[in-house]
Amino acid sequence: MDFANFPFAFFSAAIYVVLFCVILLGAKWAKDVFTPYSLNKELAEQNNVSISLTMAGYYIGVALIFVSQLSGPSVGLKTDLLVVSGYSVLGILFLNLSRWINDKAILRTFCNIEKLTVQKNNGVGIIQFSIYVATGMIASGALSGSGSVLSFFVFFVLGQLALIVFSRFYNTLSTYDLYQELENDNFAAAISFAGALIGLGIIVKNSASGDFIAWKEDILWFATTAVASFIFLPALLRLTDRLVIPGKSLAVEIAQNRNIAAGLLSASLLVSFSFVLVKLF
Repeated sequence: MDFANFPFAFFSAAIYVVLFCVILLGAKWAKDVFTPYSLNKELAEQNNVSISLTMAGYYIGVALIFVSQLSGPSVGLKTDLLVVSGYSVLGILFLNLSRWINDKAILRTFCNIEKLTVQKNNGVGIIQFSIYVATGMIASGALSGSGSVLSFFVFFVLGQLALIVFSRFYNTLSTYDLYQELENDNFAAAISFAGALIGLGIIVKNSASGDFIAWKEDILWFATTAVASFIFLPALLRLTDRLVIPGKSLAVEIAQNRNIAAGLLSASLLVSFSFVLVKLF
């Protein structure tokens, strides 16, 4: 560490911490604006864990977007603060947009608001948690390296499409009906699916990261890694289904016994496979 520059580095760090607090408050305000329920009422008065889960993922998504802008070269503290603030605000808007898109596309078979506020369905909450985290990772990847607002928007949209298509593919290859399990408040099935979405987010983040080269090459690489993840993640999960707990099937434990431990193991396997696939692709 260059101790001669420590006072300025400390001052800069303090400014960024304050800025992040302001960004989080702005994110909370935006969430209140874009949802038909009162966050304060659900969290403080209703003790609604499902809403807390969605907010936890939302805040992590905001942090991922904020941090993505801290890793690039500095062009001056004032300019850096403006860039970080601008992209963070844009990211917050996109996170709220992604919630609406995915409510209609991924969790499309029921009313998400009713599940979260009336039924307090923690399974829906943990899936929304994973959608926010995956979206934050995708956005942070799109924001890394050189690029523009347009490239960020394009790869954000492609990332959302990847999440939607993957959810359909996941349900098709699954040995149980994911949406029916969610209707039945099967938290184990929700945890497993949440792990799959976060795993996809890890892979897509990696494919969207780095300097922008050209539209054709970057989109082709993005599509290639997305398709590979559609194939490998469910296949690897099926391959290890009976190996993790000898004599038992994770899928059976999740669907029939609602075994949360099995759901956690399934989610951890999917995330683990994603880290390996990132290195392979």
